[in-house]
Amino acid sequence: MIAIQRLNNSESPYYPFVEQLLTLSFPAEEYRPLTEWKRYTDEVEAFHNQVILEDGHPVGLVTHWDFGHFCYIEHLAISPDARNGGYGGRLLQLLQAQLQRPIVLEVEEPTEEMARRRIGFYRRHGFQLWQSPYLQPPYREGDGLLPMHLMAWGALREEEAFEEVKQTLYREVYHYTPSMRKN
Repeated sequence: MIAIQRLNNSESPYYPFVEQLLTLSFPAEEYRPLTEWKRYTDEVEAFHNQVILEDGHPVGLVTHWDFGHFCYIEHLAISPDARNGGYGGRLLQLLQAQLQRPIVLEVEEPTEEMARRRIGFYRRHGFQLWQSPYLQPPYREGDGLLPMHLMAWGALREEEAFEEVKQTLYREVYHYTPSMRKN
């Protein structure tokens, strides 16, 4: 049986596992610098850095932000030796049941097979692909904006919520304003 355990600080015995899995699973431009990630784990209440456990053994990580009326999944990764074991789907079901509010996440544009498969995975778990243009702000200075899409589960309609969700992510997650963009 899987469980999600929040790491309340970077001194957790699971912290090295989730940090290593983050760096193994995502290119550097897709996560914030590790010193900042550690600080968020220790100090930012809205940021939930969590380990996924199967019978007490770590098999993955999920980070999400709780904004009250919706949550944003920033990262989700399953350990390479546990992939294709159904953990991702069970994790999403568990999160949906625990959070009891709409969930938003970012996905790559469906131009490559892996991106299309990822979108299909989230669709099978009730997420809707939003079509409004969305650019993911950079985590690091000097990196560019990445064309992405938002997907949402729950009672968020794109026509009514897209701009508010985008501005919340830009402000709270990325500390970004469009005026910061260099031409």
